[in-house]
Amino acid sequence: MLHRVCPPFRWLISSALLLMGVIGHAPPADAATTCSASTLPLLFGSVTGDTPVDGSSQVSIECNTLGLSLLGRARVRMCLNIGDGTGGTAGTVDRFMDSPDGDSLRFQIYRDSARTLIWGSTDTPARPTPVHRDLEYEVPLLGGSGGTTVSMFGRIPAQEGLAAGDFESALTGVHTRLDYRYNEYVLVLPSPFPDSCTSGGLGGGSISFGFIARATVPDRCTINAATDLDFGSVPGLIDAPVDQDATITLTCTRRTAWDVGLDNGQHAAGDTRRMQLDGGTSHVTYELFRDPARTLRWGSTPGTDAEPGEGTGFQQQVTVHGRVPAGQAVPAGQYRDTVTVTVTY
Repeated sequence: MLHRVCPPFRWLISSALLLMGVIGHAPPADAATTCSASTLPLLFGSVTGDTPVDGSSQVSIECNTLGLSLLGRARVRMCLNIGDGTGGTAGTVDRFMDSPDGDSLRFQIYRDSARTLIWGSTDTPARPTPVHRDLEYEVPLLGGSGGTTVSMFGRIPAQEGLAAGDFESALTGVHTRLDYRYNEYVLVLPSPFPDSCTSGGLGGGSISFGFIARATVPDRCTINAATDLDFGSVPGLIDAPVDQDATITLTCTRRTAWDVGLDNGQHAAGDTRRMQLDGGTSHVTYELFRDPARTLRWGSTPGTDAEPGEGTGFQQQVTVHGRVPAGQAVPAGQYRDTVTVTVTY
């Protein structure tokens, strides 16, 4: 009886030990994981500087893992760093785009749609916070992959002194970096995410996900104000010239060439400007000039008799020199005219 019982008993023990060996010494996950990323341009379109202009983009990330020796999963911890860009920072938290003429446009990149959390880089003390993402996906025997997208939110704040032109900052090469570390595991032995984007796990890497930020500032002018040209009270017999000045205030983008033109008014007779008596038909002739000596008549034709200038991005003033010539005798009363100001740019 003992001779017949013992061999099956030894076989059962041997089988149990073999099973324990399989469970206790599962093959390590030794397949490589690599990640790649691509980014759409961050486009802002046309910018005037009067109000903020927002733009958005996204980073697409894909990670691939070669087949594990058993059905498993991959866990990847990622940090997306965005640095200064080729426009630089001028020693501030802000980023800048540049134009071919060397002008600058201030902008910023954020991690949230409310545009309160700046997207930075661990290499940049003024903006030290990158975007963190964790990715997990299945890895069949023939290999697997997983992907995710990260939204990017840009803003150009309202700002004075803008120059006209096309602006760009290249956030490529050293200006962007995706750091990642990964763990791979078979289903019977789960492994945690790596300690960080740069340490822990089975391995990792760093890649660039470069993109371009672009905006255009068009040539633009606005008339801010124009003061009245008031010649005051004069005798009915105007026996000496009466001179007074007025100002026109305008704002044009820097480097924008402009011409300020004045028409002949509502009551002109040909090219002779005239003020008309309120409620009557009498007129007082007057003239407008571009120079204090009152020798250059102010007209409306750019390049001929309009006043030329170039925008600074800030308010500018031009002075209108008026004169009521002598030798006029008119009835007493209030005389007026309305002149239209046109800025051509």
